[in-house]
Amino acid sequence: MNRFAICREDEAVPTTLRGAVAAIGNFDGVHLGHRALIEAVRAEAGARPAVALTFEPHPRAFFAPDQPMFRLTGPAAKEIVFARLGLDGLIMRRFDATLAGTGARAFVEGLLKADLGLAGVVIGHDFHFGKGREGTPEMLARLCAESGLACRIIPPIAPAPGQPPVSSSAIRAALGAGDIARANALLGYRWFVLGEVRHGDKRGRVLGFPTANIALESCGLAHGIYAVRARLADGSLKDGVASYGRRPTFDDGAPLLEVNLFAFAGDLYGQRLGIEFLGFIRGEARFESAQALIDRMHVDAAEARAIIAGDRSLSMLEA
Repeated sequence: MNRFAICREDEAVPTTLRGAVAAIGNFDGVHLGHRALIEAVRAEAGARPAVALTFEPHPRAFFAPDQPMFRLTGPAAKEIVFARLGLDGLIMRRFDATLAGTGARAFVEGLLKADLGLAGVVIGHDFHFGKGREGTPEMLARLCAESGLACRIIPPIAPAPGQPPVSSSAIRAALGAGDIARANALLGYRWFVLGEVRHGDKRGRVLGFPTANIALESCGLAHGIYAVRARLADGSLKDGVASYGRRPTFDDGAPLLEVNLFAFAGDLYGQRLGIEFLGFIRGEARFESAQALIDRMHVDAAEARAIIAGDRSLSMLEA
């Protein structure tokens, strides 16, 4: 099997990925429904490379740049997940005015066949493409057949019989309600974020709970306290407890992720960490005094340890 290869934006497709079969989509979250596409593309590919084809920026961000979007997985997170799921590579293409104006036939004959050199594609039942989203799954199958490309359409995937299909919207709603258990169940792994540790006001040190502070862009996660596990820049894993919110006891500032790592002492400033969420402990609250907050933080840390000890969900950050 080839080493996982990444072809970004306008880069030429490497020879190791030519003739690939591609799962196509935005893959926000790379959830259980998307996993069905990935499993199908690996089966369809056989001896050929199996890849994911996605687009940046997200089309919604392109068409409505003034409307913040809570993305479950940005480009860097997708690279981690696709590699862990056994694909041979990831092809990203720029979603711009040119691509947005490309007709359905040109999308297949120009992009998929001539530019990317694909041998086949796998798509979801609701995949649309081309100018004005004119292309339907059925149209893609017909155009692929005319161009000599294989095409497989995957039906909706539900987490259990009688339940609605898995969707990125449902996962965003779960995270917005602080329901980490449901979000992780729909994803099929622990939801995680990536971010650089920035300098803060050092208040955590004074309280006895030093934190690594990370700003999350357009994050819709419920404000509250969470059990987390962090992957440091050296690849090591550390358990911890995290607060995401505005710090109402002190400043009611901009939302910030503040992570306290258990049994850790060191300088993390400037490091890029991965933080995965294992469970929700409580909502954000205003305390009457710093001591009342400290007392509660000890309880939060104990609850976080208990959640982490009992969690058996899949991690995308563990080696």
